[in-house]
Order: sequence, then C-alpha cells, then structure tokens
Amino acid sequence: MSETLVVNEIYLSLQGESTWAGLPCIFVRLTGCGLRCSYCDTAYAFTQGQRRPVAEVLAEVRRLAADYSGRGWQGDSAVRLPLVEFTGGEPLLQKQSAAAMKALCDEGFTVLVETNGAHDLGVLDPRVRAIMDLKAPGSGEVERNRWANIPLLKPTDEVKFVLGSWEDYSWAKQMLAEHSLATRCPILFSWVAPLAPQQQDKSLKPVPAGHRPMSRVELVEAIVNDHLPVRFQLQMHKFVWPAEQRGV
Repeated sequence: MSETLVVNEIYLSLQGESTWAGLPCIFVRLTGCGLRCSYCDTAYAFTQGQRRPVAEVLAEVRRLAADYSGRGWQGDSAVRLPLVEFTGGEPLLQKQSAAAMKALCDEGFTVLVETNGAHDLGVLDPRVRAIMDLKAPGSGEVERNRWANIPLLKPTDEVKFVLGSWEDYSWAKQMLAEHSLATRCPILFSWVAPLAPQQQDKSLKPVPAGHRPMSRVELVEAIVNDHLPVRFQLQMHKFVWPAEQRGV
C-alpha cells in the first residue's frame, strides 16, 4: 500500500507555463494540497483522485511518451521530450512522489515538479527541476513559505510569484532583493487570471483587505519600468482552451 500515489489525472498536452512553455509535456496531477490560495484554479484536485500503484503511474507515462521515441529534439541535448511534470494539488505531500520522479529521471526523462513552496525541496533527486512558488500576501498563504528552500535552489530550478495586486508586486520585489533570487535561478512573475465561476471553490482564502488589483498590463509595465531581471508569464493553455477545461 505504501508504494502508491493518489492521482487526479495523467495526460499529454503542452506545457503552458515556466521557461518550458510550449513544449509537449505529460502531466501527472496528484491529489491533495494543504494550502488554499485565493487564486487556485485546480481546487478539484484537493480531494478528487484514485490510489494507483507507482508502477502503474510510470507505465502510463511511458505509454504516453512512446510515440516520441526516436523523433529527436533540436534544443538542449540533455532534454528529452515529452517533458514529465508532477503537479497538483501539491505533489510533495505524497512521499512516494519523489521516488516516482527519481525513477523517471533514471529512465532519461526530463522531470519537472510544480510545488507550492511549503515543503522541503531536499527530498528531490537533484536531476528533478523544481518550479517553486513563493506565495505573495494576496494568496492568503504567505505565512506558509518555507524559506529554508531558498539555499536548496539549483540553477535548473525556477521560482514563481503569482501576483494579483500592487501589494503582491511590492512584496515580490522585496523578496527578489533580500534573497538575491535572480542569481540563483530563473524568476517567473505570473499574473493572477480571474477564476471562472465553476473554479471559485468556497474553501479558498480571501484576498486580504486593502489590496489594489493589478492588471496584466500594469504588471508588465512595472517589470519594465523597474528593470527587474524576471520573466513575465501568462498561462498559455488558458488562451488555447477554456480556462476551466481539465486535461489540457
């Protein structure tokens, strides 16, 4: 029973975020998360899922990747397509997730993990590329950031700030400076996309009172005007499919 994962969904699509945006990617979405960020767009993964043997999860990844065998990739020779990303929910809540990621690294896959920043990155195989959130005040979960993860960041990791207000932006700028984050790994500034009605789960934290909304145009202009060494990103998949569509 211990070598199982509670899985919400596994599917092949395109990576919609991070420096890997636009590339084919197999997503392993795990169930469960201890945070309730105000902007969370995958609340269905808090509880929905089935317990599956790790071996079965790995076999499904191999099946989805099979048609890419031998087709090559003209970019980084260390990158194998499709990518594999563990997401959630929060993947690091489940102890067997780190072992599953290591097994896929051993098979030569390029493995990413989207993690909320509240859990120890030290459990990960060094070949796994972490995309770690730092939760801004507007999330309602700023107190959950695990600052001990900062020294563990590798050049192949990425730090993501999801920003929806001027207060979030000011906080992110402060964190950039205090922790010299841009010297450690790529930094992503992601604009908070409004939730569709069916995504507005009642368990999500409210945005703190007094926060002044920041549009995506304002965020871009602020990044440029403040000369920040960060990458602006939008969730590409939400421009291709409906924002609430699953399995994409």
